[in-house]
Amino acid sequence: MTSSNALGFTQIVDPHEITDELKQTLVDCWTEVSNAGGAAGFPFPPVDAAEVTAVLDRIIEKLAPTTSRLLIALADGTVAGWLNIRCDPHPVVAHWGTIHHVQTRLGVRGQGIGAALMSRVREVARDEMGLEQLHLAARGGVGLEEFYGRLGWKEIGRWPGALRLASDDDRDEVLMMLSPL
Repeated sequence: MTSSNALGFTQIVDPHEITDELKQTLVDCWTEVSNAGGAAGFPFPPVDAAEVTAVLDRIIEKLAPTTSRLLIALADGTVAGWLNIRCDPHPVVAHWGTIHHVQTRLGVRGQGIGAALMSRVREVARDEMGLEQLHLAARGGVGLEEFYGRLGWKEIGRWPGALRLASDDDRDEVLMMLSPL
């Protein structure tokens, strides 16, 4: 993180907390990241705002303090990145959560915002949601295993060739876990 950007975080835990302006900013970020080839849920760019909005709407409608939150990184008050943390309240799996759609705006890449976002979600999961583990699935072949590994995540498995991005481009889906939190 460069010293010129003051980084803060905000959480959204209720659909009614999303303003039209914030929703559009999240859509713009996700569209930008996906169209640049980011592994954030849309493997076949280009995507447009309507496509991204439909998926974001489904995430927003499920927001709840105990099961699904948006964590948003703000650099100088502007959305710099975001992710979704989810957990299932069923007693067998209620001790762990999953991280989805980790992304940072292209213009702020390389400033440590992604790492800070992942550090903050660890705290939120442990201290506010009472979780003991976090899981995520990452697209192989784009350096994500190394990024998450530097942050303490461990590869716990992979599904070879599970992600077909093109007829000649199959990628592994890399399963990662962070424990203890």
